[in-house]
Amino acid sequence: MTAVLKREFSSYFTSPLGYVFLAVFCAFSGLFLWLDCLLVGSAEMSGIFVMMFYVILIVVPVLTMRTIADDRRQKTDQLTLTSPVSLFGLVAGKFLAAFAVYFIAECVLLIYALCLASATESAGNLFGWASFWGNFVGITLMGAVFISVGIFISSLTENQMIAAIGSMGANIALCLFDIVNSFITADSVRNVISSLSVFARYYEFTLGIFSLKNVLFFISLIIIFNFLTMRFIERRRWS
Repeated sequence: MTAVLKREFSSYFTSPLGYVFLAVFCAFSGLFLWLDCLLVGSAEMSGIFVMMFYVILIVVPVLTMRTIADDRRQKTDQLTLTSPVSLFGLVAGKFLAAFAVYFIAECVLLIYALCLASATESAGNLFGWASFWGNFVGITLMGAVFISVGIFISSLTENQMIAAIGSMGANIALCLFDIVNSFITADSVRNVISSLSVFARYYEFTLGIFSLKNVLFFISLIIIFNFLTMRFIERRRWS
């Protein structure tokens, strides 16, 4: 797993992909910081995290589109499939490499928080660290879910563009439960659909509500999609 992790992580920065992802993430987060905090003189960052949700929904698939699709396109996946690397090590290495790049980009939000906290405390006020950490954990878990979805979609095709578009579609589908729920009249069905809502659980984090059940929900999604990726690769290995 370590070898896969190192190889995949370095590949993000031997091509423009990693730098483009970091630049786009920083550009949008900086824009939202300006609009939501600096222009109005507020140190509350929850609005930034809500808007960044829609950004990562689109840009994370670009980060993951090549993880397995590119190996299939170049036919190097055969070497991987016949190597002694376990399926768990292969998928976990690719997932952790993409997540590491994502987390590096995400740390810019922590830098913003430190700057806002310094300015707030110098004015004699307190910065809402509890709310910030709730948001930070939420967007970290949400990004990890989108990464696991993206890697799974990437394993289904050898075309990177199809992988990116398919991942965006899958991410959007995960977030449509609230819309679907508004058309359901049966309370029992509404409760089931509501319990599967990704955005509603993420939105709780932006309100500063740190819930263990929400954390476990996101971790479960990550495990499920990584498991599906392993099963699909295993099927190709023995086909």
